[in-house]
Amino acid sequence: MNSTVSQDRASHWLLEHGPQELETLLRTIVHDPAAAKQDCALSLLDVEGNVAAWYAGAERVFGYTGVEVDGEHVALFDLDEDALRKVNDRLKRAARVGHAGVECWQVRKDGSRFWASVIAMALKDDRGILQGFASVVRDFSGRQERDEKLRRGSGQRRVLAGESTIAGVASGEFERILEANDTFLNLVGYSYEDLHSGLLSWSELSAPESLALVEVAHEEGLLYGACTPFVSQFIRKDGTRVAVLVTLALLELVPFRWTVLVQQIEESQTLEEVNATDSKSKSSFEEIIGNSKAIKKVLGQIEMVAPTDAGVLIQGETGTGKELIARAIHRLSPRWKQPFVTLNCAAIPTGLLESELFGYERGAFTGALAQKIGRFEMAHQGTLFLDEVGDIPMELQPKLLRALQEKSFERLGGTKTIPIDVRLVAATNRNLTQMMGANLFRSDLYYRLKVFPVTSPPLRDRPEDIPLLVRHFTKKFAATMKRTIQSIPADTMRCLLAWPWPGNIRELENFIERSVILSPGLELNAPVGELQSSVKDQAAGSSLEDVERNHILTVWRASKGSVSLTASRLGLPRTTLNAMMKKLGISRGDL
Repeated sequence: MNSTVSQDRASHWLLEHGPQELETLLRTIVHDPAAAKQDCALSLLDVEGNVAAWYAGAERVFGYTGVEVDGEHVALFDLDEDALRKVNDRLKRAARVGHAGVECWQVRKDGSRFWASVIAMALKDDRGILQGFASVVRDFSGRQERDEKLRRGSGQRRVLAGESTIAGVASGEFERILEANDTFLNLVGYSYEDLHSGLLSWSELSAPESLALVEVAHEEGLLYGACTPFVSQFIRKDGTRVAVLVTLALLELVPFRWTVLVQQIEESQTLEEVNATDSKSKSSFEEIIGNSKAIKKVLGQIEMVAPTDAGVLIQGETGTGKELIARAIHRLSPRWKQPFVTLNCAAIPTGLLESELFGYERGAFTGALAQKIGRFEMAHQGTLFLDEVGDIPMELQPKLLRALQEKSFERLGGTKTIPIDVRLVAATNRNLTQMMGANLFRSDLYYRLKVFPVTSPPLRDRPEDIPLLVRHFTKKFAATMKRTIQSIPADTMRCLLAWPWPGNIRELENFIERSVILSPGLELNAPVGELQSSVKDQAAGSSLEDVERNHILTVWRASKGSVSLTASRLGLPRTTLNAMMKKLGISRGDL
């Protein structure tokens, strides 16, 4: 157990006070290496606010060991003169409404202070009786310093709401807002009645970055996390827009929820300047690693097409970094300060894809209890990235083509024509020309998408970039795992250069991550025997069916049993993957 409090002590507290689901969740958190490297201080408090369990992240953030704080009141870490009263008031609010959060100064054991986001979640048993609290503290010093600099340094840009406030808590269905305070409701122009009736939802507010981050976090199995503050726009109930600075914190505490902290900001130059901090201060190509002729050609194409509004079709094998190319195009375009909205067309069931793209009106079909805004509307004035565009069904392709040609659309079940200003970037690993010949893809849509084609080269065509990528990924994972790796053996590098990398950069990245995990010393200990064994297996002449089954199983297990994610990674429609799995005898028992 990755905790400075003994396993017996923490387990006893959880078994005595918390529901079984919470115990399972917290056990997962403290065993999860990804959680251990987060700058989150996670602790459990009893009903009085005294520390009952103290995990490694808390020791790292505050500098106290579990023995030193065991039984101490959580107000010990609050710098405010009236800390005890304010902390108790916060815990009382959490007990009453389920959560409470604030941004305030916290103090470490050595006396140093830091600006932090402090969130307390009430833990109750099945009868609703309070059993204690889960506390999560994140160090927001960098953001606080930046906010102070922004307030002092710009007369044109200022935060209108004095300090960040918790805006709302939404459920793991990625849609409904369960709770919201007065500040948030006033900001978006909704009432408590709207909130309780379900009329207020995240898609209604059109916060695409928030939704995308939560979807990724849930898809990858993250238990909690937070994003760097970003600028977005909320759509008020009356249809007007308000610029906001958003910080999103994720807490998967049965049920899965996230907390959004919002500041209203002035429209004038704010979006450009704040986004400049997050985007323009870095190279737009920093995530695209390589010096090969093939990758330089791609970078040159990006620089040529980015300043225009032309549609871009990115083609290439799975794992070659097509989304990185799309993001680079957006960052270098005049739309860089507006939303970059993504949709993986292969990961959405066919029957739901139209509503994801165009949204729907309330009552459009059974279960449509509120109006939903689609990805096109979310990306208004920004960029819409459609990944795996070859998986869009034929019956939906004419509506997509019409929206692109006429720059307008109607929501599902609606009659009102909605104008849009969207730059479309599409990507696929499928041969659309062959699909046109098989009447699986419309030629007019193909030529509309292929205004400016870009081909993302496979890794085997740019072997000179492999050493750069290996060093980059080694440095990246060594830093996140708190390890020091100073050298990569020459024999290891030769093996990596000789392997064809059928999974491209994604396969190489995963291989290097596994190598860093296996490297306790200063030298990268890569399991190159796996590659050599694969070569021998291929030479032995395994049947095609065995190769297909093993490959699908490998990706399925890496996707934690998610068929949609597996289909996306394999570049297959979900229905095709299901049929293949049934034919090859792959079932849940193989996980």
